[in-house]
Amino acid sequence: MSAPPPVRRADKAMSDESARGILAQGFAGRLATVGPDGWPYAVPLLYVWMDGEIWVHNTAARGHLRANVDHEPRVCFELDEPGETFAYGRFECDSSVAYKSVIAYGRIRVVDDRAQKQRFCEALIAKYGREEWEQPEQQRPKSFFPRLDVITVYAIAIERITGKVTPLPGIAERWPAKDMTRTPNAKPPEDKP
Repeated sequence: MSAPPPVRRADKAMSDESARGILAQGFAGRLATVGPDGWPYAVPLLYVWMDGEIWVHNTAARGHLRANVDHEPRVCFELDEPGETFAYGRFECDSSVAYKSVIAYGRIRVVDDRAQKQRFCEALIAKYGREEWEQPEQQRPKSFFPRLDVITVYAIAIERITGKVTPLPGIAERWPAKDMTRTPNAKPPEDKP
């Protein structure tokens, strides 16, 4: 794989270890593929971080995603965790948002082994299941996945990963306590009657 372009804001870059930690804890991501016609396609998916790979699933019907995966195994997976919006300067445009984001590049493969598919489904339920489902009146059969044959499970082996973070500054580091206006000599337009 070619070397990634340098991160323009090196002060926001996170380590590979931190990026993998975000992947392990994130809620949902977007899988980007490229089709035979050259057009990109991105789809939001729930996922699990398992065995150092990103695992996702979709219908077994051969639609847009499967056609792209069959055409080109190189994919990109993105996830982000937005935080609070904050002001850092005098003008409305001097605003930002705290966030964490990760982009993983790799190769995707179809997982056909039923035991692996079930293991993925169990990990998915463990990640997204709800505590109230454990109550006696809401309990359902566990480790029973009758739809394994109607889903396709994919695993993405990561070849390159990048992450960026903008932490929420403390109150003392935000406007008006601290003025970090990007254009310090700018004057707002005069109000016209």
